[in-house]
This record gives sequence, structure tokens and C-alpha cells, in this order.
Amino acid sequence: MRYRTLDDAINADIFKKGPVAVIMAEDATEIVSSLRRAGRLGFGCILLLAHDDIAVPPEDEARVHRIAYNVHAEGAMMRAMNTLIAAAPGIWFHYCFNGEYLFFPFCETRDVRELIAFHTEERRYAFLSYVVDLYAGDLSRNPKAVSLEEAFLDRAGYYALGRPDPANHGHPKDRQLDFFGGIRWRFEEHVPAERRRIDRIGLFQAKAGLEMRPDFTFNDEEYNTYSCPWHHSATTAVCSFRAAKALKSNPGSRYDIHDFRCHYSVPFQWKSQQLMDLGLMEPGQWV
Repeated sequence: MRYRTLDDAINADIFKKGPVAVIMAEDATEIVSSLRRAGRLGFGCILLLAHDDIAVPPEDEARVHRIAYNVHAEGAMMRAMNTLIAAAPGIWFHYCFNGEYLFFPFCETRDVRELIAFHTEERRYAFLSYVVDLYAGDLSRNPKAVSLEEAFLDRAGYYALGRPDPANHGHPKDRQLDFFGGIRWRFEEHVPAERRRIDRIGLFQAKAGLEMRPDFTFNDEEYNTYSCPWHHSATTAVCSFRAAKALKSNPGSRYDIHDFRCHYSVPFQWKSQQLMDLGLMEPGQWV
């Protein structure tokens, strides 16, 4: 089904079957694989936000709600998500861009509804996600840095800093950290400071008054925490070609980068166990 605006989609009452995956297509790269990934994980409703000139095979478009949207406007994702949050309190949402893929512990044998059910039992209503940079291993064969068959990631080089609280004299916020690593860290001279973090609240439950902020955190600080106060909570990962794609398409970095691989690059296995083994995802009490 196609809709001219986000409001048209909301008025059509499309949220009857959740949870909802929102995929914003910034270009034509790997849209189909992102849509199919969301379907395999068990999302009952998939929204594709894209310009009208983006082509999607009819068999894939038939399974999603396609919405015409200005994806290149400033804060496009934030504005779209805040509109959806206000329209659908109680619904769980995942959001990502094309060329990004959600992983959670044991996702090969369990679907996202099982994950959400367990998280809700623990009185948790949001998942911290690490955005794990993926990149093609051979840029001569894949000059846009995107290859599902030859994807690599960094197995090391990740770190976290306390997230300062301006309202508390800059002291760190409770159970909140700013995470860094991947190619955004290795090529930080080409990445604006406000875009170097690799944490995102990638799966959450909408509620009245909740708002996403420009840095992809929320106005409810508990949503931004990595765990509950009493034990570790499950986290997720969003494996993403977005940074690599941008670094190889932007004129300021395109000619300075000849290979994304380094001595701790490893092939991405497309399995949740690899991400857990590398410490990029946490099962918490969900075993």
C-alpha cells in the first residue's frame, strides 16, 4: 500500500499488527535486504519512508506500507518517529536506514515479539543498540563500500565514556554512556563530532509524551539507559553500512580512504553469536 504522507498512513490505522519496523531509504542501496530482514525478524508492520523515485520490486513493496517522505530534510528520522510515537502509544517501534540490519540475541531461532515480551516482563521499555559499522573488504570490487557477501566489521577498538548531565554540574548520568568505535572512530577526522557515537535506542515502546531528540536519545532518561538498576539487560545491535557508504560518497573523504580494513577487521558472519562474543550485544537474563 502506498501513502502520499505520513499522516495519510496514520489515518489508515496501519498499526493494528505490531511491532512496527520503520525503514528510511536515503538512496537505493540495499533497500530490499533491509525490508526482508525486518520481515524475517517478526515485525508485523513495516513502513518504508522513501522518495517516489526510489524503485522497489513489486513483490517486496506489496508486503510493506510505502510512504512518500522527504528523507533528506534536517532531522527527518527524528520528526518521523515523533509523529509515529504520538500517533501510536503502546506500540513497539524499531527504526533504521536502508543498508542497516537489526540483530538481537538468538535472533536466528527467536523472533522480536519473544524478545519484547521478555523485556516487558522485566519492566524495560527500550533497548540500547550498538550501531556496528559494516564495510566491504575490497573497495576495488565494491567502490560504494557495500557488500553483503564480503562484509567486514571491527572486532576491537570500542570504548565508552560517561554521559555528562548538564543539569547535575556535568556529572555522569545514571546508567548512560556514550559509545564509540568502528570506522567512525578510525576515520574520525572525516566524521563530525556529533555523529561519532555508535549508540542508538533502536527498539522501544511508544508512550504519551515520549519524544526522540536530535541525537537519537529520548526525553525519558530511563529509555536511554543500558540496563536496569538490578542486573544486566538485553541489548541489540544495528549492523550498518551507512557510515562506510557515506565516507566513500562524500567528496571530503572519498579519495583519502583506499581500504577500510585494519589489523582487527574480521569477516561478518551475519550471526548474533559473533556479536555477543565480541561484546557488541548482551543477552542479559534472556537465555
